[in-house]
Amino acid sequence: MVWKVFIDGEVGTTGLQIRDRLDARGDIALVQVDHARRKELGARLDAMAESDVTIFCLPDAAVKEIVPEATGLDTRMIDASTAHRVDPDWAFGFPELDADLRARIEGARAVSNPGCYSTGAIALIAPLIGAGLIAPDTLLTINAVSGYTGGGKALIGEYEDGAAPDHFVYGLGQTHKHVPEIMVRTGLAARPVFSPSVGSFAQGMAVQVPLHVTPGTGLGQLHAALADHYADAGFVRVVEAGSYGSRVVPTALNGTNRMELSVHGDADSGCAVLIAVLDNLGKGASGAAVQNLNIMLGLDEAAGL
Repeated sequence: MVWKVFIDGEVGTTGLQIRDRLDARGDIALVQVDHARRKELGARLDAMAESDVTIFCLPDAAVKEIVPEATGLDTRMIDASTAHRVDPDWAFGFPELDADLRARIEGARAVSNPGCYSTGAIALIAPLIGAGLIAPDTLLTINAVSGYTGGGKALIGEYEDGAAPDHFVYGLGQTHKHVPEIMVRTGLAARPVFSPSVGSFAQGMAVQVPLHVTPGTGLGQLHAALADHYADAGFVRVVEAGSYGSRVVPTALNGTNRMELSVHGDADSGCAVLIAVLDNLGKGASGAAVQNLNIMLGLDEAAGL
């Protein structure tokens, strides 16, 4: 069977990478709107009506505008924006998080992709709260660096023109749109301090969560809990800190849908750093959307990835 898929916003960075992953597949046919009409609501709704699944790669406001208009259509939906990530009516598209979530994605009409930073943070924190190794009211900090493609066309243009700095920190007002998603999906009761940054590389991401744990025993417990949680996950792997040597490189998994988690620190002092490495356009965006699409359609989860 050939499934019809419409990517609404395929000219953006995320949309283009989703299209690249689907274009060569024999089981997927892409429904497209004439370029001159790609912003017309009627043309987009017609494409949705023709499709088995629609993937939104649009700003939040544009998604919120079109979803109510599509109420009577049979198409299923995947939203790569922030618009529905804490909406209980939308399945959260992080199948590795738990078996119930995977089952919900399989049967869902509407799935919301996780954010890139939040994919790493949730992957690290949620299992440890579930295992009782982090209390929900723990005051956490989350530090991260991403490739500049996560900032959209304007930021990509700055870097390609040579006008952007080698590295900058932003979101210092603590209103980043990923924080509510991180809290809801991890079970954190206390708002974490989130410090994102951008480096002068196109793709890649490293998310860090510093922790104080029980001296002498805590690091092994953290690693074991994460390894147990993701033991059967095809795209999430827990690796030994030593496998990275003395440097963790954000670009190590570029071009893949994989994510690697590791626990670093000093057992004697109890100072630890949890690290997630992923491609911000892979597992952090386009790859995750294709993975969710495969699950929704009952296909091989790794198809196209």
